Amino acid sequence: MKVYLAGHRGMVGGAILRQLKGRKEDGEELELVMRTHAELDLTDQAAVRAFLQAERPDAVILAAAKVGGIHANNTYPADFIYENLMMEANIIHQAFEAGVMRLLFLGSSCIYPKEAPQPMAEDALLTGLLESTNEPYAIAKIAGIKLCESYNRQHGTDYRSVMPTNLYGPGDNFHPENSHVLPALIRRFQEAAQQKRDEVVIWGTGTPRREFLHVDDMAAASLFVLDLPFDQYEANTQPMLSHINVGCGEDISILELAQLVARVTGFEGRIVTDPSKPDGTMRKLMDVSRLKDMGWAPTIGLERGVEETYRWFLGNVETARL
Repeated sequence: MKVYLAGHRGMVGGAILRQLKGRKEDGEELELVMRTHAELDLTDQAAVRAFLQAERPDAVILAAAKVGGIHANNTYPADFIYENLMMEANIIHQAFEAGVMRLLFLGSSCIYPKEAPQPMAEDALLTGLLESTNEPYAIAKIAGIKLCESYNRQHGTDYRSVMPTNLYGPGDNFHPENSHVLPALIRRFQEAAQQKRDEVVIWGTGTPRREFLHVDDMAAASLFVLDLPFDQYEANTQPMLSHINVGCGEDISILELAQLVARVTGFEGRIVTDPSKPDGTMRKLMDVSRLKDMGWAPTIGLERGVEETYRWFLGNVETARL
């Protein structure tokens, strides 16, 4: 099988790549096709068309995306909606034009309304207003789901979507302004411990609750969904509600998370909250019963995962801080 993996240099794409390479080493006949951004601009329709017409893969995994935390989403909303819409539209349409019948699209839990009932089930999609801090990104991800469903309905393709909760792990972005909460905390607490500071300030009140999934678990879940027999996938989804939540089904407050990171990094000072900064959505917990019923569950607990991610950060500190 020839598989095109879009976004192989990102955190999620990198994890999927590791698992696909592991399958090849185990004897599975796989041909992996990848391109860097310098080699292929996924927002360029003509370039994507030429690439997919030339390669004609059997399956496509769309893990490429422009991602970032609250600060980045608030600062660059046009970039987030435009670049993600263009990548999705180009790859999904040109994959169809090239005869690709199997595709997996990776979205985000931010597709759900700000006031969605907790835990958030798949049928909460499009039932209310989105969180304003990342609405452009969420709109783009919802469009990706609907692109997949629309091509399935009109053309009989088998394009599937998975919606992960907050992800973390090796290859994460630890930039002080553009990173998500967990890598940002790891960097901040590591620096504070190294410099022997008395306190670390965290954004918001510390009361919002978040769910976190190790990226290796996300990669395993993605390939699990891609590999599902069509009859099993169809039996657990609906034509216009086909996406599948991926998470661990448990959440933790931001303050508790900060305390966990402090323990892992060896920081012994005070943790101070800053209520003047935005909290974002107060709770975001995924209902993962659909995926669980299909037979998949995560294997990496949060403390172990944070410890592994911290070790990776220490070993890659120069590139991780870019």
